[in-house]
Amino acid sequence: MKIYHNIEDFVPVNNAIVTIGTFDGVHLGHQAILKKMIEDARAVNGETVVITFYPHPRLVLQIDSSSLKFISTQKRKIERLEAIGIDNLIIIEFTKSFSRTSSETFIKKFIVEPIKPYKLVVGYDHHFGKNRIGDYKLLYDLGQLFQFKVERIAAQDVENIAISSTKIRKALELGNVSKANRLLGYNYSICGKVVRGNQIGRTIGFPTANIETPNQYKLITAGGVYACQVDYEGKLYDGMGNIGYRPTVSDSELTIEVHIFDFDKEIYDEEITISFIDRIRDEHKYDSLETLRQQLEKDRIAAKACLAEFK
Repeated sequence: MKIYHNIEDFVPVNNAIVTIGTFDGVHLGHQAILKKMIEDARAVNGETVVITFYPHPRLVLQIDSSSLKFISTQKRKIERLEAIGIDNLIIIEFTKSFSRTSSETFIKKFIVEPIKPYKLVVGYDHHFGKNRIGDYKLLYDLGQLFQFKVERIAAQDVENIAISSTKIRKALELGNVSKANRLLGYNYSICGKVVRGNQIGRTIGFPTANIETPNQYKLITAGGVYACQVDYEGKLYDGMGNIGYRPTVSDSELTIEVHIFDFDKEIYDEEITISFIDRIRDEHKYDSLETLRQQLEKDRIAAKACLAEFK
């Protein structure tokens, strides 16, 4: 996938099939759009072009920015777009000045002139331009004016729930990762470098890999104990993770840790990805380390049962 950080650097391609959006999470709704683009591009011997924005518009415009969290980091979003098979990605720097671009000017200056689109494919609720005034009707009219096709993809449902990034974020905030995963079409994950913890888990038979807390805008699912899978050097391991403040041994800062089953390697300073399959229980404070150990034994059984069913 070719990545452009400046629209002026884009090299026009044959029969460009284009879409526009922030694509937080690259969930099943997004995937329906992207797969339709790929299908259309193959049919006309063209290439797919995704236009996205960075930083996120809501951060720049300070719309609920103090509490705004994202399902995926910019890095992971790019990796998912590439894995799906997108040919070209254009990342437009979103500024307050850019936000004042009218809908018509945006299509002309950022789509028609530099890309010369054959077709635009958008989601059912797509809006664009200053104050998000541009809608499907305006896009269709501009398509007629500038001679490109427009297609709107219907809302995608899972269990009669219309998929949206907002609904996925809400599920994660409640710790309902199984629901979030169904809407995403893959498992919610957190990636980070393994750092040294207090190593108390080792003393009770449950050593954990602690990872650095991701950047402040990464959405961390609700605290608790989870059945997990851990990707280390391209190999998947089962495990159980904990997100929280470890109240039995500490009440300081948020920690993200995972006990990897049947694993005894030292992996400090190495990167792992923890995928969260299902939530087992809330985080609790126990009277002693022995009581905690007994609970962790139960958690391990529950996690293994959950993972066996998942597979």
